[in-house]
Amino acid sequence: MHLDLHVPRFSWPGWPGSIGPTVTAVAQTAEGIGVRTLSFMDHWFQMDRVWPAEEPMLEGYTALGYVAAKTQQLRVRLLVTGVTYRHPGLLAKTVTTLDVLSGGRAELGIGAAWYEREHRGLGVPFPPTAERFERLEEAIQICLQMWSDNNGPYQGKHYQLAETLCSPPPISTPRPRILIGGGGERKTLRLVAQYADACNFFGDRAVIAHKVSVLRRHCDAVGRDPREIEVTTTLMLPDDASADDILREAEALAAVGVHTIMARPTGPNPAETLEALWGPLVPKLASIMASPAP
Repeated sequence: MHLDLHVPRFSWPGWPGSIGPTVTAVAQTAEGIGVRTLSFMDHWFQMDRVWPAEEPMLEGYTALGYVAAKTQQLRVRLLVTGVTYRHPGLLAKTVTTLDVLSGGRAELGIGAAWYEREHRGLGVPFPPTAERFERLEEAIQICLQMWSDNNGPYQGKHYQLAETLCSPPPISTPRPRILIGGGGERKTLRLVAQYADACNFFGDRAVIAHKVSVLRRHCDAVGRDPREIEVTTTLMLPDDASADDILREAEALAAVGVHTIMARPTGPNPAETLEALWGPLVPKLASIMASPAP
């Protein structure tokens, strides 16, 4: 089992001045203990479903570029880019730039977007749900075309590109990995089966087992081996969970088909907590193998 790190908050003591040094310490510590991928959210306001919208929030790709410059091996992605936030052609160019400058460490995390308040707040159009999913599929198709040898036009319902030139191309082979976020069983998981290298589910073990089962059916429908798709989830344990608690939960999640768990930095000194708690767990997690859900 892999360990990734997701950073959803930046409200550390002394912010905003403390944000840069703390992100640096967290990223370098994560790399040092063997975390594979670091992710930030792609939001402009903090999620008011969970925390106050007024909490600090960084622009995602700028923040990933900073982390890439401070590390050597750590992979980077957003969890996840909302399709409404950037024109797909510019998104592909942004991820490509990050990939080239990081030496092939960028991934594309993408989803249909949901946070209407930040769109209205900053004057960004927020189409209805059905249209956002149409745009999501077109955006993925555009990225894939821009990361191919086909520099020709793209004609979609919502996006029209006269030429899909992307130079320099990504360093990642054959292209940056694509993670599609969300658990919608009719639309999102169909897109995962058709296009994604990874998915991200939110919920308890029973929910994840069900989502994996639905994903397998979509893979069967499109003729794809579900073992090609990495299943990730955020570890849903309290901040004071022990190492034994974490290992037990990781084993239970692996039994329902999870390949990667995501930790999040906690406490006023998150790098210190990350090293003390998660450092010794990385080799133990690596020995846990995911099983396909029935």
